[in-house]
Amino acid sequence: MSFSEESSSSSSSSLNGDAYALLFNALRLIPISHYLLALSLLFVIVIYNFLEFHFVEDLFSGFRGSPVRLTFNSSSPIYDGVVSKCKIVHGRYLVTPWLSSPHIQTAFLHFFGRPPCFSYRRQLFRLSDGGMIALDWLMGSTGPGDFFHANNFISKDDTTPIAIVIPGLTSDSAASYIRHLVFNTAKRGWNVVVSNHRGLGGVSITSDCFYNAGWTEDAREVIEYLHHEYPKAPLFAIGTSIGANILVKYLGEEGEKTPVAGAAAICSPWDLLIGDRFIGRRLIQKIYDRALTIGLQDYAQLHEPRYSRLANWEGIKKSRSIRDFDNHATCLVGKFETVDTYYRNCSSSTYVGNVSIPLLCISSLDDPVCTVEAIPLDECRANKNVVLATTWHGGHLAFFEGITAAGMWWVRAVNEYLGVLHSSPYMHVQKKVQEPGLHLSTESSIDQGPYLNVSEDGMVAAVGNEQTRNSIVGDHQTNSEMVLDTEQDEQLTGAKSDAVPNTDRTCEPPANTPDTELRNLTASVTSCWNQLSQRNKRSMWLLAYVAIITTWPLVGSALRFIFGKKRKNVLSATLTKR
Repeated sequence: MSFSEESSSSSSSSLNGDAYALLFNALRLIPISHYLLALSLLFVIVIYNFLEFHFVEDLFSGFRGSPVRLTFNSSSPIYDGVVSKCKIVHGRYLVTPWLSSPHIQTAFLHFFGRPPCFSYRRQLFRLSDGGMIALDWLMGSTGPGDFFHANNFISKDDTTPIAIVIPGLTSDSAASYIRHLVFNTAKRGWNVVVSNHRGLGGVSITSDCFYNAGWTEDAREVIEYLHHEYPKAPLFAIGTSIGANILVKYLGEEGEKTPVAGAAAICSPWDLLIGDRFIGRRLIQKIYDRALTIGLQDYAQLHEPRYSRLANWEGIKKSRSIRDFDNHATCLVGKFETVDTYYRNCSSSTYVGNVSIPLLCISSLDDPVCTVEAIPLDECRANKNVVLATTWHGGHLAFFEGITAAGMWWVRAVNEYLGVLHSSPYMHVQKKVQEPGLHLSTESSIDQGPYLNVSEDGMVAAVGNEQTRNSIVGDHQTNSEMVLDTEQDEQLTGAKSDAVPNTDRTCEPPANTPDTELRNLTASVTSCWNQLSQRNKRSMWLLAYVAIITTWPLVGSALRFIFGKKRKNVLSATLTKR
């Protein structure tokens, strides 16, 4: 390196040092308050985006709120006759300005919520497996004011509607959102009962069954009990969060057999498998995952003797997520092979297509717990009994409105919907299941079920014999014709035997002559052909078409060989004559 190069490099480094020194001196001249202001502004921007605030958007929109998006079938009678008359779901929802974040709304609901004050009347209900749950009642008041009589009893002939509420995960009748719903529904004159989950509401577990996200047996028994006790009172069901998943799954399982006249599902997780992937995706969702896991661990702690015997207690205590808890507790108690199997089988998204009663579903697109990705939009649109209402904001079960956050939008929307439905002719009426007739009593008991249906994922479910009975009824006329034919053959055979006396009383099989074998073969083919033609002529022609198409290559080759050989013989004979 030359002397000139060394001098140039040293001069450039000195210049850089002088520049950094000048910059540092300039930064020192800026007051510390300016730095604090800049850091505060940066912190606000980070928090604003991290907590998904939308106050600025609401400000620029003039605090007009966002419209409610409705998804329904274009030929839905439930929308035309019921939901179209509901003003709240056709309006706009404006979040309380100082709660303009789904996370702030959800946290405010959990820690504060401002629930109304009233007392329940508790009824202990024993389940068929020996379990015990608490039914907490609040009777509606038709008198002036907001005073309710919690100690009233319902008579058998009472026609006052009954609203059945199914709470969310680890929630009971004391939850803030449940009290909001119960109070406002009873204020309209309805009787409301909260069906608490097993082991919640201060009631101990008395059997080896625990509730889970797809456990519909308790809801089924409670609904059937209420329908039997108060047959003249229309039943309506409202499910929230996991309770909404249980309710939709129950409605899909029961179809038209349910006595529920109408239902509403609020903030349902819909697809538990997608929800599991979502809740562990981002940091903010992981906070919810951890909080819900702590709630599940507290629930397990209340029933440690049974969980330690039926599940992996050490794994429960070390669980860091809902999936861990389900792996160590829910799957072992509920006899699920894997966590994904449990999520897949208990998701209500696969049952919403079978719902046969009026159902209003409400979900928030910014729900921090139940992702919008799991909402079955196509399934809801395909079912004429389902109307889905989605809002841009609302959080999870919050939907606070008003400057003081005194009310919840979804509570008003559900009450209006149920009120319009109750006064309309679109309430569902339970379809009675027809018992099999006496003509089926002679059938073999082998076909009476129940059967075991083993799915691909290893789950075992009981399957009844409805299909078998339907097949027997459908084939009743054909079987009668076959019996008549048999009786005619027996009469002809009897006439012949009377005309020709038989001196040999021993029954020996007939000789297998070629004519007999040919007749037997022809008779069997004719019998099969007659049965096919009696069942479905279209199937018969389809079978003939398939037979021709599948055998044509072989038949065509044979015909080509035969006629080709004859053609060669004719040509050779012609050439010989010439």
